Amino acid sequence: MSRILKTSGFLGLATMMVVGLYQYTLLESGGVPSWLVGGHAHLGVLSILAVVMGFAVDAFALTGRLRAAVSGLFVVGQWLLPLTIWVGVGFGLTFLIPTTFLWGVCLIVSMLIMAWQAWVSEPTTPGGMPAPASPADD
Repeated sequence: MSRILKTSGFLGLATMMVVGLYQYTLLESGGVPSWLVGGHAHLGVLSILAVVMGFAVDAFALTGRLRAAVSGLFVVGQWLLPLTIWVGVGFGLTFLIPTTFLWGVCLIVSMLIMAWQAWVSEPTTPGGMPAPASPADD
């Protein structure tokens, strides 16, 4: 499942870059709608977090339902939050806008599971050995 997070993150970053180039062409011809900028920013940040989450899921050795929940909830939130903004505002389907709350909750639950996992377990290195403690770890 960490492969899904990492792949989704890199794909999201590539998509965000394409949208950024599109925004540049719009800027040159008169202006970029604010809803396009907002979705672009959300997709960029969430895609970076997806890559980081992919490595964190491996580092904390999440398995089973927790691993599936973290990966699934995060990928759903990563894509549907900005897409809802783009489709809802950009295409006038404003009845979709309230679902952004649901996609945000998916992201929050995913992060809370990881926060709990970080509290109750020690991260491991790729070889399965405990990660060496650094002086700054409190």
